[in-house]
Amino acid sequence: MMNIDPENPVVKCCAEGIQREMEGKAGEATQLYLHAWGLKSNDYEACIAAHYLARVQTSPEDILHWNCEALKYAKKVNDESVRMFYPSLYLNIGRAYENMGNNIEAIKNYRSGAAIVNTLPDDRLGNITRDAINRALERVTK
Repeated sequence: MMNIDPENPVVKCCAEGIQREMEGKAGEATQLYLHAWGLKSNDYEACIAAHYLARVQTSPEDILHWNCEALKYAKKVNDESVRMFYPSLYLNIGRAYENMGNNIEAIKNYRSGAAIVNTLPDDRLGNITRDAINRALERVTK
């Protein structure tokens, strides 16, 4: 299980950014995620900030960049605190590759996500991620 400290300054910025996104204020959300990126003090915080920065990008290349950054920092974290990010990161990286027309890399990343998606809990987010990975693999392996 992922334990996210709601008092962590990076987490607070990202939570506020999510709220702005839900209010349709993408520009404000982007500024909050950029601020979180500036506040990061370790690999865990960098992973979180990059993950949220990827959400507000408009080009597949920028989405890919920030998701790859999040994955790079997740791999540097030497504990289970980011384990549940992996399926989503691989899904998002795969989708960026797919949107750029690179189905070979898309499939590779979707399969990486599928291989570990069962680490997610059987809850709404876990089920959404599982379904998205399955649909993505069906889409690109036709």
